[in-house]
Amino acid sequence: MVDSQITVLVAEDSRTQSVLFRSLLDNAGYRAVMAVNGREALQMIRNTPPDVVITDLNMPEMNGLELVEAVHAEFPRIPVILATGFGSEEIAAEALRKGAASYVPKRNLKDLIPTLQRLLAVAHADRASAQLSACAVRSEVQFMVPNEGSLVAPLVAQIKRMIERFKLRDASGAMRVAMALDEAMQNAILHGNLEVSSALREGDDANAYYALATERRQQLPFKNRQVHVSAVTSQEMAEICIRDEGPGFDPSKIPDPTDPAYLDRPCGRGLWLIHAFIDEVRHNSTGNEITMILRRPSESEVK
Repeated sequence: MVDSQITVLVAEDSRTQSVLFRSLLDNAGYRAVMAVNGREALQMIRNTPPDVVITDLNMPEMNGLELVEAVHAEFPRIPVILATGFGSEEIAAEALRKGAASYVPKRNLKDLIPTLQRLLAVAHADRASAQLSACAVRSEVQFMVPNEGSLVAPLVAQIKRMIERFKLRDASGAMRVAMALDEAMQNAILHGNLEVSSALREGDDANAYYALATERRQQLPFKNRQVHVSAVTSQEMAEICIRDEGPGFDPSKIPDPTDPAYLDRPCGRGLWLIHAFIDEVRHNSTGNEITMILRRPSESEVK
């Protein structure tokens, strides 16, 4: 059961969709509060800030993009998840660039609760850890992580704190980077080490994807593989490298990962978020290693 104190505010003008969102959140143990448009949602946030905001894009009075910008400006520590409909990919892409932490396609709402859980896990792990020294001029960490999902959030939270310590991103930007790192770690474990195809998520059996991952965590050669993570941060930049021990893939065959059409495809969701939130992304020739580089924004970019 989820902590009953976790409040999720949903901005959605469709009554049918509102009922669906409330049902999903209630069944998962969250406290759902509803708003019919962005303006009402923003006023509710000002009165009683929730833990997370979920917003539709197309709403009257204040749409989802405007709500994302307002929350990012006034409440940078409250993450926003987009609920995207078919045909809204370009606007959704803009909203993600302007401050949203993640998204779920409406046609694939079975991903809502796992996305919410992962986002909250990073946020809670971050708050639970002690603050690191503000005097550091360079930080470097290395990990060898087994295929255990529970270790991803604290690892991502530690790297997120390194990024915030050197002020490479503000609180909202650091959370979006954290979600990109989370996606990269999930890809390394599930697609790399366990060799579970994202095509399974597009089938009728929503549990087949996770069932196969659970099965392979106990099988050779999958269970002995690890994810190698290194992160170096300084006052000018951060470089994070994630390498799995799977067979890899041909990076030259990846379609354009910045194409907003990826927003509505489970097989491209992770790469789209990574490319949207990270300044530079590189793959090795084997396809089992991704390097993500962040640079300190210029004064004009910050403004």
